[in-house]
Amino acid sequence: MTAERMAVAFGRVLRGAGLRVPIDSVVTFVQCLDAVGITDRNRVYWAGRTTLVRRPEDREAFNVAFAVFWDRLTAGEDPDDIAEQSLSLAVDDADSSADDGSAPSENSISLRFSAVETLRSKDFSRCSDEELAEAQRLMQRLRFVGSPRRSLRLRAHRSQRAQVDVRRTVRSSFAHLGEPVRREWRAPSERLRRLVVLLDVSGSMEPYARAFLRFMHAAMVGRQRVEAFTLGTRLTRVTRELSHRDPDKALARASRQVADWSGGTRIGECLRMFNDRWGVRGLARGAIVVVLSDGWDRGNPEELGEQMQRLGRVAHRVVWVNPLKVTPGYAPLARGMAAALPHVDAFVEGHSLEALERLAAVIHDDHNGTSGRPTATALVGSRA
Repeated sequence: MTAERMAVAFGRVLRGAGLRVPIDSVVTFVQCLDAVGITDRNRVYWAGRTTLVRRPEDREAFNVAFAVFWDRLTAGEDPDDIAEQSLSLAVDDADSSADDGSAPSENSISLRFSAVETLRSKDFSRCSDEELAEAQRLMQRLRFVGSPRRSLRLRAHRSQRAQVDVRRTVRSSFAHLGEPVRREWRAPSERLRRLVVLLDVSGSMEPYARAFLRFMHAAMVGRQRVEAFTLGTRLTRVTRELSHRDPDKALARASRQVADWSGGTRIGECLRMFNDRWGVRGLARGAIVVVLSDGWDRGNPEELGEQMQRLGRVAHRVVWVNPLKVTPGYAPLARGMAAALPHVDAFVEGHSLEALERLAAVIHDDHNGTSGRPTATALVGSRA
């Protein structure tokens, strides 16, 4: 089998799948195959991906078509025979029936892929309004729940190692002529830690701020103790606005409340206002604080580092979510990000639904505050 036959056959398969594959792209694909060979699947895939895919929306169809084509090729089938077969692509939806009554022809290849899986890995900056609305529906399935903490309230307990509940013991003794036949116990109850979300709404975060605002609403409707703030040229509390169950009404109310949307950024000054007015006074004490920001700050980086240190002293955990972290070769070179990084417990991505799923796992993970914060080098190198 030659590279020319394989490239031409695969180009015909892609055209049958609806992709626009001109002749010059196939010629370039042949030249790439002559350079990298046709035995390594990964090299062949990237050679075809870079030469035959001309539109971002064709990537998923290309991936499915290549997987089927390569599997049949390695099984010993002739590439011309594979290309002669018709190729149909279908999207698996939750509402679609498993059998639509039409049987595939004997000389056809039917490929199916899930739109949900496609959306899970799609960057928020490239999502349409409809896709963001669907992403919000999927966000509501995630449980952004941290580890429980011991409360000062006591409740009934069965363990004899707990504290004796004198009042309930005396009350139960009335049924036995005042004899305390059975002792009652009580122990401290547990409650979820408060989740505090701080969203950067500056101009550099505009491609992701819409999705993160939906994430904040999903976190609020999914649990009881969530506080939401926006960071820009000023600090704005949007907890009440996002508490509405209807997502459209909640987002509209929050947008009207935030006056500095897509403006400048003074993260350090906003954090100082948060610490002075809410955080240090009790809102952030023992809480899990999530900062959604790319770290680009026009303010004083020393002030940002100082306020992050203050926040870290009272918070249970500080998680910084940066949507730019997924960029190949990313390094926290921005002054604001470099100043804040030593004072965070986890530095994670936030560009897609998959990244938010990992964020949910990070929030749930508990180090009990026993170990010191990791170094900046470890945070940059981690892929939480």
